[in-house]
Amino acid sequence: MRNIGPKSAAWLRQVGLRSLEDITAIGTVEAFMKVRRAGFKPSLNLLYSLEGALQDCHWQEIPEARRSELVQAADAAIALLPPPRGRPAAAPVTTTHHEVADSPAFALFDDERDPPAPVD
Repeated sequence: MRNIGPKSAAWLRQVGLRSLEDITAIGTVEAFMKVRRAGFKPSLNLLYSLEGALQDCHWQEIPEARRSELVQAADAAIALLPPPRGRPAAAPVTTTHHEVADSPAFALFDDERDPPAPVD
């Protein structure tokens, strides 16, 4: 297939897409999503390459407007995917600052208190 390198061809075969007719039947975005759902990490180049294969042109000849449509459709489909197994969804990162000198825990180590007795 035009535009499809050996690695992409292997991914496509592994998800059951073995011919241009297979890709035509489900469309560019769904073919891309099958690869992604299988656990591979395709870049947007695969999306453009699949479209180029269907249009019988080099992937760089895909008009910018069509590329934008493909990216929007892929992003919408990716947003519907469940989070990866084994890893919780990332939460926002927050930073908390504490005034140590005013903390009750700090008083335990204050010089004004007796140090703990040694343990024999």
